[in-house]
Amino acid sequence: MTEARAGDNFSLAFLVFNTISNLLTQEEQIRCFQNAARHLAPGGCFVVELWVPQLRSLPPGHGGTVEVSEPGYLLVDTYDLLHQYVISHHVRFGPELSDGRDARIADTAPIHLAQRARSHGPAGFVLESRWADWDRNEFSAESRSHVSAYRLAAR
Repeated sequence: MTEARAGDNFSLAFLVFNTISNLLTQEEQIRCFQNAARHLAPGGCFVVELWVPQLRSLPPGHGGTVEVSEPGYLLVDTYDLLHQYVISHHVRFGPELSDGRDARIADTAPIHLAQRARSHGPAGFVLESRWADWDRNEFSAESRSHVSAYRLAAR
């Protein structure tokens, strides 16, 4: 995402299903926007689909939230607020199975993603639209994800 080359002058580039959150630092995410810009024609669009950190559901004094609780499966997100990332703990359990796996992902709020988009410089990206989902439902403070379209300024 930060260095791959796939050609030039595309009208659209996209990252879906929380992919950009695998880049754990602000600098890596900025490099991702810069790389997308290298691939786009002037006026091209970069679309990012990303979850929204559920910091409002984090109880005071607690570092995690239960996101999914189903028979045989538990997902707990623990937040590192200082470094702005989340570790999602996936645990499967039952009479014959007990395992777990953790995935560290960036805790990138929509406002932070927009700042990284603009940091590309004077010819950077401008947020064109943001929806709660692919059906273009209105994005709100209650949204658990967003689809954001950033337009590359003409050079």
